[in-house]
Amino acid sequence: MSSLAIAAIVFVCVFGSAVLGLYVRSVLPEHHLNEDSLGVVQLGVGLVATLAALVLGLLIASAKTSFDQINDEFTQTATKVVVLDRTLARYGPETKEARELLRLAYASAMDAIFSREGNGLAKLDAPDRLGRLEKFQDLIRDLAPSNDAQRSLQSQALALSGDLAQARWLLIEQGQGSIPTPFLVVLVFWLAIIFAGFGLVGAKNRTVVATLVVCALSVAGSIFLVEEMNRPLEGLMQISSAPARNALRHLGN
Repeated sequence: MSSLAIAAIVFVCVFGSAVLGLYVRSVLPEHHLNEDSLGVVQLGVGLVATLAALVLGLLIASAKTSFDQINDEFTQTATKVVVLDRTLARYGPETKEARELLRLAYASAMDAIFSREGNGLAKLDAPDRLGRLEKFQDLIRDLAPSNDAQRSLQSQALALSGDLAQARWLLIEQGQGSIPTPFLVVLVFWLAIIFAGFGLVGAKNRTVVATLVVCALSVAGSIFLVEEMNRPLEGLMQISSAPARNALRHLGN
């Protein structure tokens, strides 16, 4: 499910709870709405609101940390691709085929990740792209170095290609994170309780309804941000493609 759809569901749930609270207030007997009763409701809502605020804050901080980590790994991968290409260039003309395959494979992966269809993560996990990387590594292993310098460069190239293979799987595994469904259900339940309490203690007028709408949008927006940052390879908050584009300009030169 998309981040926008999840945020929309959260908005409907929490604002619907607020409307339900306003309705319940209008039908409850007066002795249920005295100062003591509303005081207990306010205390209970305050407790749940504190829990929900802590959880939301932790979620946003965790999602931002994960987003920054994947963005850093992506930048480091672009750097290693350029270093690998230069290492092969220093080896000699025998690596021309491997360098061309590296450029094509990296360009294809970047086109998949930053495609407009928004399903770059699935394309990155395609078997044909894995086959290209394995073929590239085979080409490096098949090189026949004639001196110590070439043997050293071959070892460096194999190590860098191994790092790229590891980075590829890290991007795939870390790039598809999202809030666990049971966790999200509990959080939305807490938010629904809070907004129902708001409706129960609030007056039924346009100012209150407008305030509840803005608050519900804010809460849904926070869930949207968390979901988007947990999917850094797709969506509206995708990681920057600048490092990859810059690396591509240096490959094969």
